[in-house]
Amino acid sequence: MSVESWALVGAMVLGLVHLAAASFTFKAQVGNAYTVGARDQNLQPAGVAARLDRAQRNFLATFAIFAAAVLLLEVQGQAGGWLSEAGAVLYLGGRILFLPLYAFGVPWIRTFSWNAATAGLVMVMVAVPPAT
Repeated sequence: MSVESWALVGAMVLGLVHLAAASFTFKAQVGNAYTVGARDQNLQPAGVAARLDRAQRNFLATFAIFAAAVLLLEVQGQAGGWLSEAGAVLYLGGRILFLPLYAFGVPWIRTFSWNAATAGLVMVMVAVPPAT
């Protein structure tokens, strides 16, 4: 399996970590009765739970693009180039750092991790050969 595919698997696992972190912190905030009920009150997360919810939405905004780029590389037999490998690792590494940095409310470094992940995503996309 290519480095890009391994990074995609890692991003999939990270997506589940995002989901669990956001879900469990919200549940701890509002209680079990609300989370298993109809949620008619439309309570919103606050504090760490809200940050984890926003971090999850931020992750989801790029994950589909990353997955599509990696899958295109694999289908076209173009995975394994230095640009796409470095980009995939940079994307995953940046996204891994982003979650705890956002959860703890760390400014600047969090933005740097987002920028690194986005740069990695662009690198993978650039490595996808144009359609002929």
